[in-house]
Amino acid sequence: MFTNSKFAIKWPVRPTATMDEKQFLAEYDKRQYESPLLTVDAVLFTYHEERLKVLLVKRSSHPDRGKWGLPGGFVDLERDKTLEDTVLRKLKEKTGIEPPYLEQLQTIGNAGRDKRGWSVTVIYTALMAYLDCEAHLDTVADAQWLSLDAVYSMALAFDHQLIIGLARERMRQKALYSIVPAYALPETFTLPELQHLHEILIGKPLQKKSFRRRIEQAELLIDVGEKRSDGGRPATLYRMKQDSGAYTFVRNLED
Repeated sequence: MFTNSKFAIKWPVRPTATMDEKQFLAEYDKRQYESPLLTVDAVLFTYHEERLKVLLVKRSSHPDRGKWGLPGGFVDLERDKTLEDTVLRKLKEKTGIEPPYLEQLQTIGNAGRDKRGWSVTVIYTALMAYLDCEAHLDTVADAQWLSLDAVYSMALAFDHQLIIGLARERMRQKALYSIVPAYALPETFTLPELQHLHEILIGKPLQKKSFRRRIEQAELLIDVGEKRSDGGRPATLYRMKQDSGAYTFVRNLED
C-alpha cells in the first residue's frame, strides 16, 4: 500500500515465495482490472406458415431503444452458475419460453458492438416448434416470431443482424448432416414436412426417395401409428426418438 495526503492506491496482489494460494485469493482484488460487459444472446428459429422465423424482442431501454433485437442480457454473478443459466433465465424473463435444447454457437467481443463499452456476448441457438411457445408469446407484448426474410431488411439492435446470419448458417449445416430441423416441427410430423423444412434450411430441393431412405435407415424416428391427410394420400406420422438430435449422417443429405 502506498499512501500520500490525498490518495491511497492498492496495487494488484503479487504472489511471493511465502504466500500460499489461500492468502493470495483472500487478498486478490479483481476490481483492479477492467472487465468487459458480458452478455448472452439467443437466436431461436421456428417453422411457421411455411417460413423460417426468428424470435425477436423490442428493446425498452437505451441503447437502441425501440429497435428489435435478440433476447438476452447480462450475466448475473449472484444468480447464474453457468452461461446456460443466464440464457435460460433471460429467455424466461423476456419471452416466457424454454427451448427444447440449446447449442452454444460462438463468442463475439470487441470495443464497437455496444455503445456502453467493450462488450463480449456468448451466442446460443436452437430450433423449436411454434405451437410449443405460441401461448406464452401471446402474453408478451414485445416478443414476436418474425419472418427471417423480413428481418434481413430491418435495422436491428447492436450487431444482431450479423449474429442471426451466423446462426442461420449453422442451421443450414445442421440440416445437411442431422434431423435437428425436426425440433421446429410439432411433436408428430410427416416425412414430407420434415423434408420440406430441410429444403428450406439448406436452400435447395432434395430427392424424395433418397431423403426418405436415409432417414429410415438411420432409425431416428418412431411411427406413432397414425396418419394425416391434407387432401391427398394419407401420410404416416412420426416423432423423434429421444437422442435423435445428436445423430450425424456420414454423408450430407445433398449427396
